[in-house]
Amino acid sequence: MVKKTRIKDIASACGVSLAAVSRALKGQPGLSDETRQRILSMAEAEGYDFSRLRSGRIKRLLFLLHRQHNIASALPFYSTVMLGVADACRENDIAMSFQPIGPDDSIAELIALHQPDALICAGYLEAEILAGLRKISLPIALVDLWAADFPCVNPDNYHGGFVVTRHLIELGRRKIAFLGNSQHHYSIRQRLEGYQQALFDAGLSMPQEYRTEMPPVKDIEQALTDGMNKLLALPQPPDAIFAYNDVAALIAMRACTRQGFRVPEDIAVVGFDDIDTAAWAHPPLTTVAVDKRELGRDAFRLLLNEQGERNLLLPVRLVVRESSSGGLTPLRSPS
Repeated sequence: MVKKTRIKDIASACGVSLAAVSRALKGQPGLSDETRQRILSMAEAEGYDFSRLRSGRIKRLLFLLHRQHNIASALPFYSTVMLGVADACRENDIAMSFQPIGPDDSIAELIALHQPDALICAGYLEAEILAGLRKISLPIALVDLWAADFPCVNPDNYHGGFVVTRHLIELGRRKIAFLGNSQHHYSIRQRLEGYQQALFDAGLSMPQEYRTEMPPVKDIEQALTDGMNKLLALPQPPDAIFAYNDVAALIAMRACTRQGFRVPEDIAVVGFDDIDTAAWAHPPLTTVAVDKRELGRDAFRLLLNEQGERNLLLPVRLVVRESSSGGLTPLRSPS
């Protein structure tokens, strides 16, 4: 049996009093930042069971979102997911706090700061962050992310990628590019796989340059604009764009207009997520609708584990607007 790390073990290792360790773990004042960080780092390194700081039902929940999602291209999606979590918390008399996170942040320090009874983590997280979460003995659920050993809830990204690509094929599009290819994001990989399956089923093969990478950079808007401009500059530019989300699709339409391409006459454009601005775009954007608020509620239900479920897949639906069809009739009806 593995020996549990006790407060007095941490105090001895750090050369401080038991009271100092207790204050550090509970986020209480009375310590210098250097001492607090030294104690928390030692506690994390020794595998201290932070769940000892909590007992009983969930009273406080911490919502974690990677800093790279705290941008215009991601917040329209994740802010609504977070509202779904907030709805569930309010209905269950649970206080919720929010914290952006990055790979250099200490999970133990954040736990000590917010003192949560449970965590919901949304979107892409590096392996270092997931490893830190595995050391925390608190209920944790992942939303819009999949990782072993965690309860997860995701929209059906694969099916969404498949049906929106099939929609473009049924409209007669044959040079369909994917804007925003990324090996880092689980949801984007799933959407790409659905796209590829629809092409395969139709007997179509796209050249590699039709799949533009989305590098992990802060200025994602500029990276997407550059990627779109490269697609439009190809000797045979695509006749359709499947953008990995709606904001990327809106950037793609803007690039088309600037380069003199008409949407959808020259290039059809589709997105994913159905954020509010998708319907307001000019032309209105064809997309895959995700019930983002329900996604947040499902993540909360996973925390309670009422049904014993570990992985939930939320259905999605195709929303056809003028950016793809423009009044055109599909070559055949969807099966």
